[in-house]
Amino acid sequence: MSYSDLDLRPVVELDENTRGEFIIRVYQHLLGAVAVFLGVETLFFTTGIAEGLYNFVAGGGGGRWLLILGLFMVGQWMVGNAAADLLNPQRQYAALFGMAVLEALIFAPFLHLVFTVEGGGTTVAAAALLTAVGFGGLTAVAVVTRKDLSFLRPMIMFGGIAAVVLILGGVLFGLELGVWFSVAMIVLAGVSILYQTQTIIRRYPQQAYVAAALALFSSVMMLFWYVLRLLMQLRR
Repeated sequence: MSYSDLDLRPVVELDENTRGEFIIRVYQHLLGAVAVFLGVETLFFTTGIAEGLYNFVAGGGGGRWLLILGLFMVGQWMVGNAAADLLNPQRQYAALFGMAVLEALIFAPFLHLVFTVEGGGTTVAAAALLTAVGFGGLTAVAVVTRKDLSFLRPMIMFGGIAAVVLILGGVLFGLELGVWFSVAMIVLAGVSILYQTQTIIRRYPQQAYVAAALALFSSVMMLFWYVLRLLMQLRR
């Protein structure tokens, strides 16, 4: 198969039925990635891996958080490259579900802290509900609005770089990233969801539904992380 055999026009230029099928496939695969994340996370908790990861991170100071952050960034780069290969669906699926496993690994020590150490099970449920409602609302806005949101891209890039710098500063120098940092990151995740949803519709071809799900999955997980972090901060 070659690029000449595929219709690589953006889905926005295709008929309504094709657009509808594309969107359904995107969100089916997004839900599939969430299901894989939940399954792997459950496995981590039942086997004690989550507790081990928490002890590893909590007992090693900032350097081990930097290691996890570094692995996460490398993993994102690798799966992003794989998902961009439209002629290789196997690589796209590996990227999506590989990212789900990686997110489960990143979340494991944090969720162990919330569930086991601080007893915040209801807080996790509340964060999941708020994330789902927020994602649904942002998706509706992105789909309904006809305004081009491409101007958000520089803001997302700048916000992402600033966030990494602040996180590094917090780890290396013991800076406390408080409630307002969590609020800012929730806003950044929301803006990213708006931009990515419209970009998927305006620029992605119909074959790229797995790559589209991957882009949304990363932002949804970031939104969930900081909603949960904010609720835990307000709870203390």
